[in-house]
Amino acid sequence: MRYKEVLPVITPCQAGLCLQLQPCHFLLIPTVYNSAEQLFHLNFRGLSFSFQLDSWTEAPKYEPNFAHGLASLQIPHGATVKRMYIYSGNSLQDTKAPVMPLSCFLGNVYAESVDVLRDGTGPSGLRLRLLAAGCGPGLLADSKMRVFERSVYFGDSCQDVLSMLGSPHKVFYKSEDKMKIHSPSPHKQVPSKCNDYFFNYFTLGVDILFDANTHKVKKFVLHTNYPGHYNFNIYHRCEFKIPIAIKKENADGQTETCTTYSKWDNIQELLGHPVEKPVVLHRSSSPNNTNPFGSTFCFGLQRMIFEVMQNNHIASVTLYGPPRPGAHLKTAELP
Repeated sequence: MRYKEVLPVITPCQAGLCLQLQPCHFLLIPTVYNSAEQLFHLNFRGLSFSFQLDSWTEAPKYEPNFAHGLASLQIPHGATVKRMYIYSGNSLQDTKAPVMPLSCFLGNVYAESVDVLRDGTGPSGLRLRLLAAGCGPGLLADSKMRVFERSVYFGDSCQDVLSMLGSPHKVFYKSEDKMKIHSPSPHKQVPSKCNDYFFNYFTLGVDILFDANTHKVKKFVLHTNYPGHYNFNIYHRCEFKIPIAIKKENADGQTETCTTYSKWDNIQELLGHPVEKPVVLHRSSSPNNTNPFGSTFCFGLQRMIFEVMQNNHIASVTLYGPPRPGAHLKTAELP
C-alpha cells in the first residue's frame, strides 16, 4: 500500500503494529478515541486506521484535551491495527458510496430513490427516480446518464406498469396463498383457477404483485438487501422514503420519514410498541432445508408490513392497496 509516495509496510501476514507507521510521520496527526469501542482512530484524507490496545489498562493514558482543543495520545508498542478504511473524501463519516459507472449498467435501469406516495388512508403508490445509460446514435451516446421519474399506483394495470418501468427481470406466479389460513372457514374456500403473479425488478429492489383476476396492482414490496437476510444479494438496495403519519394527543397529525437505514427500534419510538405479537417468517427453499440466517419478524401498521431482522434492521417493506369496494359489498350481502 502506498500513501502519498510513502510506502508503509502493512500486510495481512504481519501484526500490523503501530511502530511500522512511525517512520511515515503518521503519528503527527491527532487521534480520536472512541470510548464505546475502546479504539483509537487515526484519520487522513481517504485513509483511516483503528488501533486496539492489548490491555484495557492502557486506555487511561489517553489525554482528551491536550492543547488548543487537540487530542494527545502516546500509542504504546502493543497497539495493533484492527481496521483500515480506504474511502474518497476528507471524512469517513461523510463519505458515500461512489456512483455506479455507466459501463456497469449493461442496459439495466436502476433506482436512485423511491418515494412512497400516500393519501389520507395510507400508501397510494411509488414515485421512482430512475437512472439509465444514454442511448442513441454516436460514439458518445453511452457517456451520458439519463435521469427520469416514473410513478406507479395501486390499481394500475399490467400494461400501465410495463409502460412506466419496462419489462421485469422475472415474472413469478404464486403457487398458493398462505394467508388463507387466517380467513373464515378456509377449508370451504374453492381453490382459484389462476394465481396472482409478481413482476420482479431486481435492479430497482421492487416487486409488484398483480391480482390474477383484474390484472391490477395490489401490493408493492421494497427490499433493503441487508447482509444476513435470506434474499441478500438478489435485489439491488431500494433507497426508499416512507412518510409515516403520527397521531399525538392535543396536537395535529405529524409526519416522520422512514428510510432504508431506519431501525425498527426508532420506528417503534415514533409509533409505539405494537400490541399484537409479530408474525414469525421462516424462509427455506424446501421443507427439508434449513435457513442459516434465522427467522424474521413481521409487524403491520398503516397498510404496511415491516419485515424486521434479528439485528433490528428492516429487511423489506410490503405496501398494501386500499380494499376494493366490491369486496365490502359482497361481504355485506352475506347472510
